[in-house]
Amino acid sequence: MKRIIFSCFLMSWHWLVAAQAPHNLSGIRILREIRKLNVLGSVLYLAAHPDDENTRLIAYLANDKLYRTGYLSLTRGDGGQNLIGEEQGVELGLIRTQELLSARRIDGGEQFFSRAFDFGFSKNPEETFSIWNRNLVLSDVVWIIRKFQPDVIITRFPTTGEGGHGHHTASAILANEAFKLAADPKQFPEQLKYVQPWQAKRILWNTFNFGGRNTTDPSQFKIDAGGYNAALGQSYGEIAALSRSQHKSQGFGSMATRGQSWEFFKTTGGDAPAKELMDGIDLTWSRVGSGGKKIEEAINKIEKDFMPDHPAASVTALAQVYKLIDQLPASYWRDKKKSEVEGLIEQCSGIFIKATSSVPTALQSGSVTVNASIISRTAAPVLLKSIAIGDKTTPVNKNLEDDILFNLPVTITVPGTKPVTQPYWLKEKMAPANYTVSDQLEIGQPDVAPAYTAVFDITIDGSDFSFTQPVQYNFADPVKGELYEPMIVTPQATVQLSPRIVLFQKGTPATKNLRLNFISGNLKPDQVSFGLKGLPDDKVRAVADTGADVLIPVSSKMLDREVTTVSGYARDQKGNLYDQALKAIHYDHIPYINYFFEDSVKLLNIDLKTAGRLIGYIPGAGDKVPDVLTAMGYDVVVLDRNRLASEDLSKFDAIVTGVRAYNIHEWLNDEYDRLMAYIKNGGNLIVQYNTNNNIGPVKAKIGPYDFSISRNRITDEHAAVQFIDPAAPVLNVPNKISQKDFEGWVQERSTYHGAGWEAHLKPVLKMHDPGEADDEGALLIGKYGKGYFTYSGIAFFRQLPAAVPGAIRLFANIIALNSQPTTTTNGR
Repeated sequence: MKRIIFSCFLMSWHWLVAAQAPHNLSGIRILREIRKLNVLGSVLYLAAHPDDENTRLIAYLANDKLYRTGYLSLTRGDGGQNLIGEEQGVELGLIRTQELLSARRIDGGEQFFSRAFDFGFSKNPEETFSIWNRNLVLSDVVWIIRKFQPDVIITRFPTTGEGGHGHHTASAILANEAFKLAADPKQFPEQLKYVQPWQAKRILWNTFNFGGRNTTDPSQFKIDAGGYNAALGQSYGEIAALSRSQHKSQGFGSMATRGQSWEFFKTTGGDAPAKELMDGIDLTWSRVGSGGKKIEEAINKIEKDFMPDHPAASVTALAQVYKLIDQLPASYWRDKKKSEVEGLIEQCSGIFIKATSSVPTALQSGSVTVNASIISRTAAPVLLKSIAIGDKTTPVNKNLEDDILFNLPVTITVPGTKPVTQPYWLKEKMAPANYTVSDQLEIGQPDVAPAYTAVFDITIDGSDFSFTQPVQYNFADPVKGELYEPMIVTPQATVQLSPRIVLFQKGTPATKNLRLNFISGNLKPDQVSFGLKGLPDDKVRAVADTGADVLIPVSSKMLDREVTTVSGYARDQKGNLYDQALKAIHYDHIPYINYFFEDSVKLLNIDLKTAGRLIGYIPGAGDKVPDVLTAMGYDVVVLDRNRLASEDLSKFDAIVTGVRAYNIHEWLNDEYDRLMAYIKNGGNLIVQYNTNNNIGPVKAKIGPYDFSISRNRITDEHAAVQFIDPAAPVLNVPNKISQKDFEGWVQERSTYHGAGWEAHLKPVLKMHDPGEADDEGALLIGKYGKGYFTYSGIAFFRQLPAAVPGAIRLFANIIALNSQPTTTTNGR
C-alpha cells in the first residue's frame, strides 16, 4: 500500500502552542481545517521589520477567508532596541524572530525572512540601499514569491516615503520590483532549479492611519477585517492584539478591538480588485486540473459527515482524498493540499506522539537517550511498525491499545561530525549588512531546524503513515509546569571570555587577567591547552585555573593598537580546536534560544583620564553601560527604586540613568525632588535618551529646566561633528576631545534629541545627516546650583559596549563635569 509520509511539526506549525509542545486540535478546529481544503488561494504580506505586519488583516485572511497567508519581514529586527533585556544586534534579531513565530502561531499566518540585516534607523531608501546588498535582498523577495506563489501581494508601506523609516519604503520598492521580476525566467535563473517563475495577480498597498498620518480614503478598495469567528471564540481584532503583544522586546502590548474595522488598499501593480481581494482568481480545485471536481466533492462530503466529537470516523475518507490528490499532476497546490490532508489524518486519528530528552543538550561524539512516546485515542486499529531517530531504526510491530501509552527509550550515538544546532543564518560569516546563507533552500526559512527528529511508522485502518516529531527537551518547572524546549547538539567543549572590555592606560605598563570559562562534557582542563586569537601565541599562556575558569594574563606591552580584539580557544591533545561559546537566551513568551559564536574581548590601550570614583546607576532597558563604567575604573552602585529612595545621594560623584529609564520606571517621577536637590547641592545627573513613542511617552519631569524630547536623530555614524563651544569643559576636562574621538562609531551617532530647551541648557555638538540641516539637540548640559544636569541623545548605549575609544573619553568628561581630575589611570 502507498506510504503516506509527512512532517507534522512543519505541516501546520500554527497549530502548535507556545514553546512548541505537541498539541491536538479540537473537533471544531479540525472542521475549520477541513473547510480550508477547498480554498486554493494565498496572500503574501510584506514589510521590513518584526512588528510592521498588520496582524488583524493576517488573522482575517488566514482564519475567515482561509487563505494561505504569509508575512515576509525583510529583516529580523536586529538593529532595534530591547525593552526586556540587554540583548542587542544579532541576539535581538534572534529574540524578535521567535516573537514573530509566536505571533504567527496565534494569528494563523506563516513567517518568512530575507537575508537583510537591520542596521538601525534609516531616513530614506537611498541610504538603506547604499548599505544593504540591494540585489541580494531583491533576489530573496523574488525567491519567496516564487516559492510561496501568492495570488495577491500586500505591502504595509508605500514606495513614496509616507512610511517614514527608509527600510519601510525600501521594502515596498523591492516588493513592487519583485512582483514583476518573479515572473521573468531571465531574472535570478539559478532559483529555477527549485522553483518556477510566478506572476501574482496584483500587488496592493495596505494604506494606514497611524503615526499622525492618514493615507486612507473612502474611494479606496476596502475590507471589513473586524469580524467575529465563533469557532475560535474571538474577533480578529482580539486575535490581532494577542499576536501583536508577542512583540514584547519592543513594548508593543496592544488592546483588543471588537466590531467593524475597515482596511484600505491602493493597487500598485496588476489588476485592481473591484469587489473582493481575490477578484479574477480561481480559488477552487478546478485550478489544478480535471480531477479537481471529484476532490472538491469528496471534501464537501467529509465536511457534511464530520462529527466533532468523533473525528476518527473521517480518517478513511481523508485517506481517499489524499490518494485522489496524489494522482494529480505535480503542482504547488497538489503538494500543499497533500500536506494539509496528512495533518488532518493525524489530528482526526487521535494519535498523540512526542520524542523527548531529559537533558537539553547532546554532545558531539557522545550519546543521548530519547524517550519516544505514542498513544492511540481512537477505536480504529493502530499498528506501530517502527520508530526511527537519527540513523537508528527500532522495529516495534505492536498493535496499540486504546488510550494506553507506549514508551520506547532509544539511545542514539551523536557523531563527532554532527553539526551543532545553530540558526542557519549564523553558520557563515556575515557581510556588512546581510546574513550569508549559501544553501538556496534555507533562504527565507524562519527558524533553525531541530537537531534530531523522530519518525513513527504507523498503520491506521489499513493505511500506512509516517508521523514526524522534533526531539525536544521535556521537563517540569515548579511554577510553569511541563515545558518543551529545543534539544540541541553542542561541541564537546565551549569557551567564553570575560570581562567584555579591558582598559589599559596608554604608556603605563600593566598586566591584567582575562578569565576563560571552559565548559566541557568529556574533556578535562589538564587535557587541553588554552590560548588567545588576536595576539601572538608565544606571548599568551594560561597561568592558573579554578575549576572551569582559566586565567590568561595580558600585558599592555602586547598591544600595538588602541583597540585589539581577542577570542579564546582550547585545543585537545588530538589537535581538535574548540573556539565557540554557547549563548542561551530565555524568556517566558518564546522558546529557548541557543546559538554559538566566537566570543571576543576588546583590549583598549588608550589615553583616558577620569575624575570621580563612585557612580550611582539607574538601569534602563537593554543596558550594558555599567560594565563599561566598571572597566573604566569607576565603582558602580546599581540604584533600584528602594535604594535610590534610601541612599545618601551626596556620596555619588555622578548619577547616571540608563536608556529609556524614564519610559519604563514611572517611580522616577516620585524621586524628582530628591534628584534635583542632589544636583543643586553639587551632584551630577546624567540622563541618557528617553523616547516619546508608543513604548510610553515620558510622564516624569526629567531635569531642572524645561525641554522636550524629539524624534530627531543622526543615523549616519560617520556624520561630521562640530563643536559649538570648543572651550566647553566637557570637551576639555579631563580629556581633550578632538574630531578623532568621533571616528569608528557604530550604527548611529545619536537618537531622540532634546528640543525646545531653556536657555540654561547649553548644546555642545551640532551635526546632521546628509541633506539635512544641523541639529544641536544631541547633548545638552546645564549648571543648576552647585551641580550639573546633562541630557544625552548620543548613542552611548551602543558605543560604550562596542569599546569606541572616543565615546568612552567623552562619557568620562561628562562624569567629570563637577569634579577635579583625581586619577589618570583606569580599569583595575
